[in-house]
Amino acid sequence: MKLQDVMLRAMAKRISWFQAAEILGISCRQMQRWHTRFEHEGYEGLFDRRRGVPSPKRVPLSTVEEVLRLYQEQYFDFNVRHFHEKLMEEHGIKLSYTWVKQALQGAGLVKPTRKRGVHRKRRPRRPLPGMLLHIDASKHQWFCDHRWYDLLVIMDDATSEIYYAQLVEEESTRTVLAGLREVIEQRGVFCALYSDRATHFFLTPKADEPVDHTRLTQVGRALRELGIQMIPAYSPQARGRSERGFGTWQGRLPPELRLRKITTAAAANKFLREEYVKEFNRRFSVKASERGTAFVPVRRKELDLVFSLQHERVVARDNTVSFANRSWQLERTKFRATLAGCRVTVHEHLDQTISITFGPHRVGRYTADGQPAMEMTPPRKATKTVASQRGLTKSGQKAA
Repeated sequence: MKLQDVMLRAMAKRISWFQAAEILGISCRQMQRWHTRFEHEGYEGLFDRRRGVPSPKRVPLSTVEEVLRLYQEQYFDFNVRHFHEKLMEEHGIKLSYTWVKQALQGAGLVKPTRKRGVHRKRRPRRPLPGMLLHIDASKHQWFCDHRWYDLLVIMDDATSEIYYAQLVEEESTRTVLAGLREVIEQRGVFCALYSDRATHFFLTPKADEPVDHTRLTQVGRALRELGIQMIPAYSPQARGRSERGFGTWQGRLPPELRLRKITTAAAANKFLREEYVKEFNRRFSVKASERGTAFVPVRRKELDLVFSLQHERVVARDNTVSFANRSWQLERTKFRATLAGCRVTVHEHLDQTISITFGPHRVGRYTADGQPAMEMTPPRKATKTVASQRGLTKSGQKAA
């Protein structure tokens, strides 16, 4: 260990001054002299008086003590980059990132990061926003307590811009559909979606085998209706861009929630939606290599039908549909006398309501408790004959 590291650890109270003397191989009396010189002269006191003059760019001892105190008392769960930004923005301490990192590592407050492995070629980014979006979730203790939540994030491959970030109980079909619908409503339809092989994205017949592109999940069916391609990832390394992003999320978001005293998922999602995603994009998004966008306007008007859980059923003779252990009654329609024997589609919407469609027609809409939620079109009345419209009787004479 360097002399400076030992002194920093003693200043941060990670070791005692007697232990510092033992590490350096000097007597306690000599360490007491060094400690006194260090308090009065700073780093100058640690230099050998027989050697050259210390650097004039040295950091004052009071600044070193303030940096260590702030990290220990207020920013103890921040990573070094995040802490360095707070020092400059909140406290006006303008030191280099390298110096702050070495000071925290020397004091034993931050563990030195391990070196990266063998160099691998990174997949180039797509040239335009909207060509490829990443979707993934990270399970973490975001509130620094016993509660675990999934952070669902949708990110653009070309710019690393975050389009959607929300805390959910668990990544599922419903939460994924809700996130994709919000992105499409705000941005438009994109070209392709890159995800892992979770069961709500793909069906894998056997483990460690390719996914079955012919048997679609609810998410796959919704994206196919919009013309969006789904691309599966067969290893975490293939999703390195989103995986590295979650390392940044886990290092920054929990301390920010703690500083703002946010302890509920609803308040955290509001903070993400209104403030933090914009700040995150400002710091970490990059410029696309080409000008323009690959997003196109949404042509489908009823996105609530597209982003729903769909199930096919056959209408019974009494014009009822059996679904979820209940019978859903269908009213008469103007385009067909009866729907008995017809194949209809039951839609479970994200707001827990139910819709039933027959082709392009919506033939039923119900609340979460099964009550009708739409007024059906009354049956078409029989048209009057021309004679009756003129007020004539069957004999052809006017009625009295």
